Amino acid sequence: MAKPTGLFIGSFQPYHIGHHLVIQGMTKLCGKVVIAIGSSEKSGTPEHPFTAQERKEMIQAALQDEDIIPMFDIVFIEVPDMDDDGAWADHVLEKAGEVDVVWSGDESTQKCFEGKKEIKEIKEVPGISATGIREQIKVDGDWRDKVPAAVVKAMSDLGGRKRMG
Repeated sequence: MAKPTGLFIGSFQPYHIGHHLVIQGMTKLCGKVVIAIGSSEKSGTPEHPFTAQERKEMIQAALQDEDIIPMFDIVFIEVPDMDDDGAWADHVLEKAGEVDVVWSGDESTQKCFEGKKEIKEIKEVPGISATGIREQIKVDGDWRDKVPAAVVKAMSDLGGRKRMG
């Protein structure tokens, strides 16, 4: 039996160790991983400092550092926010193509896909959240051990601290 295709949706503002652990797990269980960069239209604010393209590049660099890319079938899509949750879920699935399982730690995202796809609930890694990491970057605090090395480099290259407001 072929391994399922998994869909992982996140805003990845920024991509962190928790996200990385999920993708590592997905590569063990899924034949193909679709990474959906959510809120793709949002950037340039303290809550959404990076563009969808910048987020994609951060994720790709982190996955390449561990040979997850090119060893596994990883596909990226960008999905903007929509007011209607059902229409949004349908749009995500249309862009993602054939998907068997939606991986998510976000309760509202899980609800969007109820009855449409199998849902694999992700547990949050204690002490690691994108919001907390953005706050720590803003004050030049302790955040570097919460993101892959490629993201630390991207923060420097992209002027991450200035973008946090």
